[in-house]
Amino acid sequence: MRDSNGMPLDKLISRFLKAYGLEGKMEEMNVVNNWENIMGKAVANRTKKIRIMDKTLILEIDSSVMRDELHSGKELLIAKVNDYVGKEMITDVWFS
Repeated sequence: MRDSNGMPLDKLISRFLKAYGLEGKMEEMNVVNNWENIMGKAVANRTKKIRIMDKTLILEIDSSVMRDELHSGKELLIAKVNDYVGKEMITDVWFS
């Protein structure tokens, strides 16, 4: 689909989001909404809250065992999220 000037609609939306500083928020929502696809069902079921603030992924996990496992594999978790997004979106993970 194209606008009246011949620009593809997806490019027009992308320019709009970038102009209003919403591009990053849309990527954050994409990670939150696809958390199960990124990390798997077991992790998703134990994750109670997900936020991204200043390139830090903040997770509330309801299992201390899973929280410890994720903490020890923090670099892998960061890589999975960044690979999913296709760029460096997060650089650290905090657990609450």
